[in-house]
Amino acid sequence: MQSRNSETRIRRRLTRRRRAARELLASLLSLAVVAGVAIAGAPRSFAAFNADGFDFWVDSSMGPIKSRVFRAADGNTDRVVYALDGMRAREDLNGWEIETEAARELTRWNINVVMPVGGQSSFYADWNAPSSFLGIQAGSGSSSGSYGSSSGSSSGSSSGSGGLQIFSAGSGKSYPYRWETFLTHELRFALRDRLGFNPNRNGVFGLSMGGSAALTLAAYYPDQFSFAGSFSGYLNISAPGMREAIRVAMIDAGGYNVDSMAAPWDPKWLRIDPFVFAPRLIENNTRVWVSAASARPTATDKPSLNTLNGMALEALALVNTRAFQVRMTTLRATNIAYDFPAFGIHAWNTWQDQISRILPDLSASIG
Repeated sequence: MQSRNSETRIRRRLTRRRRAARELLASLLSLAVVAGVAIAGAPRSFAAFNADGFDFWVDSSMGPIKSRVFRAADGNTDRVVYALDGMRAREDLNGWEIETEAARELTRWNINVVMPVGGQSSFYADWNAPSSFLGIQAGSGSSSGSYGSSSGSSSGSSSGSGGLQIFSAGSGKSYPYRWETFLTHELRFALRDRLGFNPNRNGVFGLSMGGSAALTLAAYYPDQFSFAGSFSGYLNISAPGMREAIRVAMIDAGGYNVDSMAAPWDPKWLRIDPFVFAPRLIENNTRVWVSAASARPTATDKPSLNTLNGMALEALALVNTRAFQVRMTTLRATNIAYDFPAFGIHAWNTWQDQISRILPDLSASIG
């Protein structure tokens, strides 16, 4: 009798768990339908391979990771900058190579460019656990769609189909992301040992999630990064509602769970919040550049659902960046520059324009 009751309780628990999983999946499918309406009408993004660069593979705890490296025009190895991607970072090329002429502009200024490839939804952080939902291990079937696909945007401005990918396999799902360790140790010293690159006084910049990550890396590794740039970054992630906004964004960008990165009560969440660690950037005397546009479309941003999505995302980034500006002003920071263009949405044309604007500060602050 006792055994039968125990079996009944187990069956009930399994039934509840399956029901919860079905309800979660239904909710995420609804999210994909609502947020992903732009998928069908969004312009297809084709990889703009730049033959000036070369693949640089480095072993890591996550497996072999590719970066794309572009050598400075004058051949120096002293001046180095890392370019970080956005939420939909792909597995073939970095978005900066796909969508912009950043590498050509930077190398003409005699700066070596390192573009890490991959890290979708990672925030370039060391995660606590592999991404999973309800404790269900990611499947071993098809990988998470947009990773290696040449379709779909690598920017933060297009909606993805991540709601369909929460239980699919993919990078960061069968193992925990360790991007901070990779960028500050494994890649850093592989570049030094194999290419002779200076491992100190480098620059780092990024868009969206890569923008907040750039500031995080500079805050905790001041010997490695003397310049940090954030374009449309989320710089106040502990603000009310931001965690849930990031939760939805991660689901939409590959089907990732923010709780696997850091639980709400985990001190790590505060550790990666630029608003919280702002004093470190001042103490380090890091040269900081932050920008966010007005969320008003430019003449090249044609009317579409994709543009509307980009407007909303940029508005959120602008609120975050303005809050960070107030924080730094309160701390009487003198090591920071701001740029708030009158037009621009969460899109690559906005971030391409930032490259030419940061070049004088970046060039003067590295090497």
